[in-house]
Amino acid sequence: MSDEPTSFAFDAEAEAAIAKIIPRYPEGKQASAVIPLLYQVQYQMGRQTGSAWVPRIAMDVVAERLGMAPIRVYEVASFYFMFNLKKMGRYHLQVCGTTPCWLRGSDEVLRACRDAGGLKGYGDSSADGLFTLSEVECMGACVNAPMLCIDEDYHEDLNYERTVALIEALKRGERPAPGSSIGRQTSAPEGGPIVLVEG
Repeated sequence: MSDEPTSFAFDAEAEAAIAKIIPRYPEGKQASAVIPLLYQVQYQMGRQTGSAWVPRIAMDVVAERLGMAPIRVYEVASFYFMFNLKKMGRYHLQVCGTTPCWLRGSDEVLRACRDAGGLKGYGDSSADGLFTLSEVECMGACVNAPMLCIDEDYHEDLNYERTVALIEALKRGERPAPGSSIGRQTSAPEGGPIVLVEG
């Protein structure tokens, strides 16, 4: 993983998004747009480099655009776990280790990520630059536990084998559809809905 870039400028796609974001906030309150602009940085870095993260120089650009002290942007970016402050692999594997996922097998999801992704553990990035592994707290998909968030896609009802298959698909350049890996309809019970099946 390389060092921080020495410059950053928003590209045309980010500028188009920013032109819609900033007017949402009252005059003099543009600093409230800091989170959406940090997202634009992360998305742009992902598009341009294959690694979705927020370099320090980009935080300085956000601060200047919003008329904020840079330290205020650093505080926001470092407080929220959804902003990556170091270069990441192409795919960010986020394993939920909170109690519902743990009770339903998140340790096996973690083991599959390590085995199939060539990762040592949390915080590690694979040698090929494809994967970075993180542990996250509850992502709100408890009913379909255990789950793995890849970038912003939730993959639910996982086990060791289904997680390995998911990672192998990513290695092939495929992007599996998010959702239940067993075909569960939203949060219905395994096997399908059991109430209100007759009119």
